[in-house]
Amino acid sequence: MRNVFHPVFLLLAALTSFTGALEVIYAQLGETATIKPPEIDDYKKHYVYWQLEDRPSDVDALVWRNPWGRWGTLSDDRWKGRLSLSRDSLIIKDVQETDFETFVFKRDPSGTPTKYKLLKLTVSVTPSSPLLPGDSLTLSCSAQTLQGHKDPQIQWLNPSGEKMKKGPAPLTLKVTSRDSGQWICVVTNDKKENKAKVSVTVLDLSPALLRPQYTSKSWPLTVPCSLPAHISWQQIKAKDLQEVHWHFVPESGRTPQRLFSLSLKDPLTWEKDQNRELRSAADLQKGNLSLTRSRGNEEDQGDYVCTMKFKNGVLLNRTVHVKVLQITSSPGTDLISGQQLNLTCSVGHPTPSDLQLKWVPPEQSSLTPDRHLAHFTVPEVGTADGGKWRCELWQSGALLTSAEITLKIEPKLSLWMLVVICGAAVIVILLLILAFILYRRRQRMTHLSRRLCKCKTPKPRGFYRT
Repeated sequence: MRNVFHPVFLLLAALTSFTGALEVIYAQLGETATIKPPEIDDYKKHYVYWQLEDRPSDVDALVWRNPWGRWGTLSDDRWKGRLSLSRDSLIIKDVQETDFETFVFKRDPSGTPTKYKLLKLTVSVTPSSPLLPGDSLTLSCSAQTLQGHKDPQIQWLNPSGEKMKKGPAPLTLKVTSRDSGQWICVVTNDKKENKAKVSVTVLDLSPALLRPQYTSKSWPLTVPCSLPAHISWQQIKAKDLQEVHWHFVPESGRTPQRLFSLSLKDPLTWEKDQNRELRSAADLQKGNLSLTRSRGNEEDQGDYVCTMKFKNGVLLNRTVHVKVLQITSSPGTDLISGQQLNLTCSVGHPTPSDLQLKWVPPEQSSLTPDRHLAHFTVPEVGTADGGKWRCELWQSGALLTSAEITLKIEPKLSLWMLVVICGAAVIVILLLILAFILYRRRQRMTHLSRRLCKCKTPKPRGFYRT
């Protein structure tokens, strides 16, 4: 039996060697297709020929390269500017409907040919983008099959790379903002993967911050909210946008306040509802909805909510948690040398473990407080400890905000200073007494002179004739 079948095996091997193996490659219309042959280390030492199966002559090669690095393409308007080589791989740009043929690869004129069948891969999305969260989306992926070959396996990947539904049937889902981006249809044939991409746009605001926004009385306040760069106002308005506004919810739990409302007439402008001295960003027309102020204050602590409302009831909103870093001093900011000082730096609650505090005392101070403590005590302060104290809030090497406080520390009165002050006080008192005595004496002399002279025209003393 072994001798009977041995020639058959030789014949099959010879046929395979002559015809070459057939591999399937998938491509999309309008995209770039790459047909990659087996690699070898010394590929530059060989001739390379890429041909169509119905034009096997080396003269009719679509692309060729010789061992000296020269290469060229077929002079044909059909392929003009669309063919190139990357190592030995054939690159076809802007795939056309007529390109789905069988391509033959050879190394050297007498080399064994390898055949590659380029098949059509089609993906579509219904309805066309853009969509709002909650809208229904249908994704379809179809792969051309080759007679005598198994049907390829089809798997959808979402923009996060997560595997979705398998099989050729369309994928239907209610979209969220996470579904915005590139969806990939993975077609697997003979354990080789081919991928087709389709873009889905779900209208939404830019992702919310993962941490609060920090500010202080000595730090700018920025409340971010914007449209992603790939979304325009025209796309937003086309989905029947009704209103855009900012609300502020104080941390104290008081009634929410509407800060701004957006006038949707061109040009877009903010209309102020509450005067909190906040300003809108200058590039509103580019989708920047942020609010700013040059300095924060204690009343800024709370939640800022940016909201878009559409006619169908869909709400897009982003909440920004604002925290205010503050420094408090006990017994105050005006102290006398030798007093005890208590400094506290906080945002009103314990600092999370991923945040670090750093104290920066005045340059002339010799104090070195533990930079990670929110509160520290100085038993006796000196005049060198007066000046500007700064507390910084850091996260992963990035400065989030800083707060400042200025301490005024007067020197303690010494015995000599008391003697000088008392002596000066005595001198001042003696001068006042002397001035009072002189004043009284002058008053007395004036009174006496008025008593001695009572007539208006007194006669001189002497004898007069009667």
